[in-house]
Amino acid sequence: MEVRNGGVWRIVMVLCVAASAVGVSCSKFDELVQPSWATDHIIYEGELLKLKLDNSSGAGFASKSKYLYGKVTAELKLVEGDSAGTVTAFYMSSDGASHNEFDLEFLGNRTGEPYLVQSNLYINGVGNREQRMDLWFDPTADFHAYSILWNPRQVVFLVDDTPIRVFSNQEHRGIVFPRDQPMGIYSSIWNADDWATEGGRVKTDWSHAPFVATFRGLRIDGCEWASTAEGPAEVQRCSASAWGKEGRYWWKEKEMEALSVHQSHQLIWARANHLVYDYCSDPARFATQPPECGKK
Repeated sequence: MEVRNGGVWRIVMVLCVAASAVGVSCSKFDELVQPSWATDHIIYEGELLKLKLDNSSGAGFASKSKYLYGKVTAELKLVEGDSAGTVTAFYMSSDGASHNEFDLEFLGNRTGEPYLVQSNLYINGVGNREQRMDLWFDPTADFHAYSILWNPRQVVFLVDDTPIRVFSNQEHRGIVFPRDQPMGIYSSIWNADDWATEGGRVKTDWSHAPFVATFRGLRIDGCEWASTAEGPAEVQRCSASAWGKEGRYWWKEKEMEALSVHQSHQLIWARANHLVYDYCSDPARFATQPPECGKK
C-alpha cells in the first residue's frame, strides 16, 4: 500500500483537497473547517491553529463537508509538560445513534511519562474496540503526522505514515464493515481526568493550564459527500468511481486495499514494541473474544 497523494504536503496552516491527478487545490484552514464549540478557546497564531483547555472549557473544530472514503492527516504537536487528565482527539465520525467513528485519542500524562495513543472504532453505534500504544518519539517536542485511511477494504491508523492499526473488511465472515455513512473530520481537547491517565487516578492539575494542542497542517483527500444528492447515489459514486470532482480516488486503488510488505513489517514492529493494551486480549472485558479479533 504505497501512499500516492495528489500533491505535496504543505507545512503551513492549510487544508488541501485533491483536485486533479497532478495537483491539489488548497484553501485557508478556516475556509473548510469551523469551530464546533468554544470559539474563544481556538487561537490562530500565524500559520498555526491552537486548541486551548482551561478549567472553564476545552475546544474543538469540525470539517464543513463530509466524506465517504479517503485519507485524513493532521500535523499536530501535543500538550507540553504535565498534561495528565487531558485528551486531545483527532477523529472521523458520521451522525446519529448508529454512527460510525474512527478515533485517535492522545491521553495526557505527568511530566516525563509517555503519552498514550488510544485508537477505537464505532460501527453502527457500537464501540469498545480500544487499543493503546505509546510512541517512539516525544509528541510534545515537535509536529508529527497522524492519519486515518478509509477505503472499502480497510481502515488504517498511521503515525508519520507508519501503520499502527488495521481494521480489515471481513464481511465474508459476517462482520460489519463501515461503508455507507459519510463522515466529518473533527478535533477537540477536553478534560477527561476521570479515566484518561492511569485509569483516572491522576487528576488534571489546573495550575498548569492552559493546556494547548497545536496544529500546523491538516489534509483531507476524500470523496466529498454532496448533501443535496440522494444517499444511495452518493454511496455508489464514492464506492464505485475511480475519479470524481475531487480528482483521482487514489485511496481506493488496488494497491491501497492492503498493506505493502514494508508497511506490514512496520506494523509488526510498532505493535511488538509499543502496544500496551488490546481489547482483543482482555478476557476480563470479553469472556468470548470479539469476532473481528479472530483469524482473518
